[in-house]
Amino acid sequence: MPIYEYRCRQCHKRFTVLTLRVSEPVEPRCDGCGSQQAERLMSRFAMPKSDAARAAALEDPSSFGDLDENDPKSMARWMRRVGEEMGEDSPGGELDGMLDQIESGGDDSDD
Repeated sequence: MPIYEYRCRQCHKRFTVLTLRVSEPVEPRCDGCGSQQAERLMSRFAMPKSDAARAAALEDPSSFGDLDENDPKSMARWMRRVGEEMGEDSPGGELDGMLDQIESGGDDSDD
C-alpha cells in the first residue's frame, strides 16, 4: 500500500495519504484546512540494517564524539542510542526510569 506525502498550498501543513492500490487515483485533502490544493513531496524511505551493520555502526569511533564517561547524562544518552541502533524502542522497566532520572539531572544515590 503506497503512502504519498503532500504539502498544502494554503496552510503549508504536511500530510500523508494512504492508498490501497498504486493504480487508484489519489485525491489529497489537507488534514488541517481541508483544501485539495496540495503539492506532492518526495518521500523518505527506510532501508533495514542487518545486525552486523548495526554492530559496525556502534563500533565506529565517530559515534563516540560526544560521549564523556565522566558525565552521567552523556552516558545515559549513549545507552539510549545503543538501544535505538539495536532496534529497541526503549530499554524498558527499571532501566528506563533510571535513564530518565539521570538525563533530567536527578540523583539516585543513597549517600
